Amino acid sequence: HRVAGDEDLGYRFLLMADKTRYPPGGVSTEAVQEIRRVKARIDAERLPRGADPNTHTKLGRGGLADVEWTVQLLQLRYGHEIEALHSTSTLDTLNAIGAAELIAEGDVDVLRQAWLTATKARNALVLVRGKPTDQLPGPGRQLNAVAVAAGWDNSDGSEFLDNYLRVTRRAKSVVRRVFGE
Repeated sequence: HRVAGDEDLGYRFLLMADKTRYPPGGVSTEAVQEIRRVKARIDAERLPRGADPNTHTKLGRGGLADVEWTVQLLQLRYGHEIEALHSTSTLDTLNAIGAAELIAEGDVDVLRQAWLTATKARNALVLVRGKPTDQLPGPGRQLNAVAVAAGWDNSDGSEFLDNYLRVTRRAKSVVRRVFGE
Protein backbone atom coordinates (compact mmCIF):
# COMPACT_ATOMS: atom_id res chain seq x y z
CA HIS A 1 0.00 0.00 0.00
CA ARG A 2 1.09 3.56 -0.61
CA VAL A 3 1.00 6.09 2.17
CA ALA A 4 1.39 9.85 2.36
CA GLY A 5 4.27 11.18 4.42
CA ASP A 6 6.91 9.11 6.15
CA GLU A 7 7.03 5.68 4.48
CA ASP A 8 8.28 3.80 7.53
CA LEU A 9 5.65 5.35 9.79
CA GLY A 10 2.95 4.57 7.23
CA TYR A 11 4.12 0.98 6.92
CA ARG A 12 4.14 0.52 10.70
CA PHE A 13 0.65 2.04 10.92
CA LEU A 14 -0.67 -0.37 8.29
CA LEU A 15 0.81 -3.33 10.17
CA MET A 16 -0.87 -2.08 13.34
CA ALA A 17 -4.19 -1.59 11.53
CA ASP A 18 -3.95 -5.07 9.99
CA LYS A 19 -4.21 -6.59 13.48
CA THR A 20 -7.64 -4.96 13.79
CA ARG A 21 -8.74 -5.41 10.18
CA TYR A 22 -7.62 -9.03 10.01
CA PRO A 23 -7.84 -10.41 13.57
CA PRO A 24 -6.30 -13.81 14.33
CA GLY A 25 -8.86 -16.48 13.48
CA GLY A 26 -10.78 -14.10 11.23
CA VAL A 27 -13.82 -12.02 12.00
CA SER A 28 -16.20 -13.54 14.57
CA THR A 29 -19.45 -15.29 13.74
CA GLU A 30 -21.30 -12.53 15.58
CA ALA A 31 -19.56 -9.88 13.47
CA VAL A 32 -20.49 -11.75 10.28
CA GLN A 33 -24.13 -11.82 11.38
CA GLU A 34 -24.01 -8.09 12.12
CA ILE A 35 -22.41 -7.40 8.72
CA ARG A 36 -25.23 -9.35 7.06
CA ARG A 37 -27.83 -7.35 9.03
CA VAL A 38 -26.21 -4.05 8.07
CA LYS A 39 -26.10 -5.03 4.40
CA ALA A 40 -29.76 -6.09 4.47
CA ARG A 41 -30.73 -2.75 6.03
CA ILE A 42 -28.67 -0.80 3.50
CA ASP A 43 -30.17 -2.81 0.64
CA ALA A 44 -33.66 -1.95 1.91
CA GLU A 45 -33.02 1.72 2.66
CA ARG A 46 -30.47 3.03 0.17
CA LEU A 47 -32.06 2.08 -3.14
CA PRO A 48 -33.67 5.31 -4.33
CA ARG A 49 -37.47 5.44 -4.40
CA GLY A 50 -38.72 4.27 -7.76
CA ALA A 51 -35.40 2.69 -8.74
CA ASP A 52 -35.49 -0.71 -10.42
CA PRO A 53 -33.37 -3.09 -8.33
CA ASN A 54 -32.66 -5.17 -11.43
CA THR A 55 -30.99 -2.33 -13.31
CA HIS A 56 -29.42 -0.17 -10.60
CA THR A 57 -25.69 -0.62 -11.24
CA LYS A 58 -24.51 0.24 -7.72
CA LEU A 59 -27.17 -1.03 -5.33
CA GLY A 60 -29.14 -3.39 -7.56
CA ARG A 61 -29.23 -7.18 -7.44
CA GLY A 62 -25.82 -8.56 -8.37
CA GLY A 63 -24.46 -5.04 -8.91
CA LEU A 64 -21.33 -3.35 -7.63
CA ALA A 65 -22.32 -3.24 -3.96
CA ASP A 66 -23.26 -6.93 -3.86
CA VAL A 67 -19.91 -7.93 -5.33
CA GLU A 68 -17.97 -5.54 -3.08
CA TRP A 69 -19.74 -6.67 0.13
CA THR A 70 -19.00 -10.29 -0.76
CA VAL A 71 -15.34 -9.64 -1.54
CA GLN A 72 -14.89 -7.58 1.62
CA LEU A 73 -16.52 -10.23 3.81
CA LEU A 74 -14.06 -12.81 2.44
CA GLN A 75 -11.24 -10.37 3.20
CA LEU A 76 -12.43 -10.07 6.80
CA ARG A 77 -12.81 -13.82 7.19
CA TYR A 78 -9.52 -14.91 5.62
CA GLY A 79 -7.24 -11.86 5.51
CA HIS A 80 -5.50 -12.94 8.70
CA GLU A 81 -4.00 -15.93 6.88
CA ILE A 82 -3.86 -14.78 3.24
CA GLU A 83 -1.89 -11.56 2.79
CA ALA A 84 -2.88 -11.30 -0.89
CA LEU A 85 -6.36 -10.35 0.35
CA HIS A 86 -4.96 -7.12 1.84
CA SER A 87 -5.97 -5.05 -1.19
CA THR A 88 -8.29 -2.14 -1.87
CA SER A 89 -8.86 -3.32 -5.44
CA THR A 90 -11.96 -5.47 -5.91
CA LEU A 91 -10.50 -7.14 -9.01
CA ASP A 92 -7.12 -7.84 -7.40
CA THR A 93 -8.87 -9.27 -4.37
CA LEU A 94 -11.09 -11.46 -6.56
CA ASN A 95 -7.92 -12.80 -8.18
CA ALA A 96 -6.49 -13.53 -4.72
CA ILE A 97 -9.74 -15.23 -3.67
CA GLY A 98 -9.53 -17.46 -6.73
CA ALA A 99 -5.83 -18.21 -6.25
CA ALA A 100 -6.49 -19.19 -2.62
CA GLU A 101 -9.48 -21.29 -3.72
CA LEU A 102 -11.73 -19.69 -1.12
CA ILE A 103 -14.65 -20.09 -3.52
CA ALA A 104 -14.96 -21.94 -6.81
CA GLU A 105 -13.13 -20.34 -9.73
CA GLY A 106 -16.43 -20.27 -11.64
CA ASP A 107 -17.97 -18.18 -8.86
CA VAL A 108 -14.96 -15.84 -8.92
CA ASP A 109 -15.46 -15.44 -12.68
CA VAL A 110 -19.17 -14.69 -12.24
CA LEU A 111 -18.44 -12.01 -9.62
CA ARG A 112 -15.64 -10.52 -11.75
CA GLN A 113 -17.87 -10.39 -14.83
CA ALA A 114 -20.67 -8.72 -12.86
CA TRP A 115 -18.31 -6.13 -11.38
CA LEU A 116 -16.83 -5.33 -14.80
CA THR A 117 -20.24 -5.25 -16.51
CA ALA A 118 -21.79 -2.99 -13.86
CA THR A 119 -18.73 -0.72 -13.87
CA LYS A 120 -18.81 -0.34 -17.66
CA ALA A 121 -22.56 0.33 -17.56
CA ARG A 122 -22.18 2.89 -14.77
CA ASN A 123 -19.34 4.70 -16.54
CA ALA A 124 -21.31 4.68 -19.80
CA LEU A 125 -24.30 6.17 -17.98
CA VAL A 126 -22.16 9.10 -16.85
CA LEU A 127 -20.90 9.66 -20.40
CA VAL A 128 -24.39 9.54 -21.91
CA ARG A 129 -26.26 11.46 -19.22
CA GLY A 130 -23.48 13.93 -18.43
CA LYS A 131 -23.86 13.42 -14.68
CA PRO A 132 -23.32 10.65 -12.14
CA THR A 133 -26.17 8.15 -12.13
CA ASP A 134 -26.57 4.47 -11.38
CA GLN A 135 -29.94 3.57 -12.94
CA LEU A 136 -29.95 2.07 -16.42
CA PRO A 137 -32.68 3.59 -18.60
CA GLY A 138 -35.49 1.56 -20.12
CA PRO A 139 -35.47 0.50 -23.78
CA GLY A 140 -34.94 3.30 -26.25
CA ARG A 141 -32.41 5.71 -27.66
CA GLN A 142 -30.73 6.46 -24.33
CA LEU A 143 -30.19 2.76 -23.55
CA ASN A 144 -28.78 2.28 -27.07
CA ALA A 145 -26.34 5.13 -26.40
CA VAL A 146 -25.32 3.55 -23.08
CA ALA A 147 -24.70 0.24 -24.88
CA VAL A 148 -22.40 1.94 -27.39
CA ALA A 149 -20.58 3.92 -24.69
CA ALA A 150 -20.10 0.69 -22.69
CA GLY A 151 -18.37 -0.90 -25.68
CA TRP A 152 -21.23 -3.18 -26.68
CA ASP A 153 -20.70 -4.69 -30.15
CA ASN A 154 -23.75 -2.99 -31.61
CA SER A 155 -26.13 -0.25 -30.63
CA ASP A 156 -28.91 -2.65 -29.62
CA GLY A 157 -29.65 -1.53 -26.09
CA SER A 158 -32.04 -4.43 -25.56
CA GLU A 159 -29.26 -6.98 -26.13
CA PHE A 160 -26.99 -4.99 -23.83
CA LEU A 161 -29.70 -4.91 -21.14
CA ASP A 162 -30.42 -8.64 -21.53
CA ASN A 163 -26.72 -9.36 -21.03
CA TYR A 164 -26.55 -7.04 -18.01
CA LEU A 165 -29.56 -8.75 -16.41
CA ARG A 166 -28.18 -12.24 -17.11
CA VAL A 167 -24.73 -11.42 -15.67
CA THR A 168 -26.06 -9.69 -12.54
CA ARG A 169 -28.67 -12.41 -11.92
CA ARG A 170 -25.88 -15.03 -11.92
CA ALA A 171 -23.82 -12.82 -9.60
CA LYS A 172 -26.72 -12.44 -7.16
CA SER A 173 -26.94 -16.22 -6.96
CA VAL A 174 -23.24 -16.41 -6.03
CA VAL A 175 -23.63 -13.53 -3.54
CA ARG A 176 -26.50 -15.35 -1.80
CA ARG A 177 -24.44 -18.51 -1.54
CA VAL A 178 -21.14 -16.91 -0.48
CA PHE A 179 -22.29 -13.89 1.52
CA GLY A 180 -25.15 -15.83 3.04
CA GLU A 181 -28.12 -13.57 2.53
